[in-house]
Amino acid sequence: MKTFHTLIIGIAVLASCNNPSDSAATKNEKEVPKRQSFFPVTSYIKGELYDLRKRGINPLKYTTIKNHTDSVWLKIEEIEEAVKEFLQPEIDSVNLVSLFIEKSFLDQSIGTYTFTYDANGPLPDTMTLKHWDVYIDPERGKVKRIYMVKDINKTKMLQLTWQSGKWCKITTITTDQNGVSSVEKEEKITWDF
Repeated sequence: MKTFHTLIIGIAVLASCNNPSDSAATKNEKEVPKRQSFFPVTSYIKGELYDLRKRGINPLKYTTIKNHTDSVWLKIEEIEEAVKEFLQPEIDSVNLVSLFIEKSFLDQSIGTYTFTYDANGPLPDTMTLKHWDVYIDPERGKVKRIYMVKDINKTKMLQLTWQSGKWCKITTITTDQNGVSSVEKEEKITWDF
């Protein structure tokens, strides 16, 4: 009886291996591209802003222009205005998937999973967002940092570095007629005292 069951199982296995339609279906299933699902950067930043308002923390803003730094306390309501340039377009798992592609890797030099987003082709002229990165602590599974780049026009670029729970910095970079880039202004807003 054992031999009979073994023979039946062996025939079934051989028959399934020789069925070309099954292997083609399996091959096609493997070739279906995985739909990208971007990290919701905009919602994350808005969540951090909400947390600041909820805790009632007034952040301190440092503005540096040509090696001269000034500081001012911001009202809680003013922080969203200060970072508004990076709240549009909405970065979520739906609306930019057709324009950008995600790559991810474990960056052992900084101890994070890094998710990098770059254009997967030419972007519309109205799209100022050019690139962003999300850094996640692999041990805690939490966002450590977000970095974004926007080209405002041909001579002006904005970069945002958002250090979760601590501070954010907006760097304005200008390019002159000779193609030389320089930092025009840095604005660092800190709320972790």
